[in-house]
Amino acid sequence: MTRRRTIDDVLADARAQLHRLDPIEAWDALEAGALLVDIRPAAQRAAEGEVPQALLIERNVLEWRLDPASAHRIPAATGHDVQVIVLCSEGYTSSLAAAALADLGLHRATDVVGGFHAWAAAGLPVTGGDRGALVGSGAHSHRS
Repeated sequence: MTRRRTIDDVLADARAQLHRLDPIEAWDALEAGALLVDIRPAAQRAAEGEVPQALLIERNVLEWRLDPASAHRIPAATGHDVQVIVLCSEGYTSSLAAAALADLGLHRATDVVGGFHAWAAAGLPVTGGDRGALVGSGAHSHRS
């Protein structure tokens, strides 16, 4: 009988194909022209805050917006060489999303280790949200 894969298996496989960036590395890449794409839902961004330079593309349409061959792509999706850095709340959903982009041929797709929480904790630019809500937030019942 074949062992069924768990979400932890899927996440580990996704991360194995990525060169994940810590928040400072992601900031440096953004400054060098990478696209930082925030995939969190609007309610989560409103509660936690936003990165001013990030493109806002919710997870359910990510592949269509960033696939250079898609009729629904954004103007910045100019080719498979574009460096796309995916950002979620804590760095779980973003790993899965970045791996999906890599599967589309966006070979420089990656994500931010620790997500928005780590970005904010590193003192990088953020706007809005409740900064106090991020301090000591620890484990969450829903990973994103």
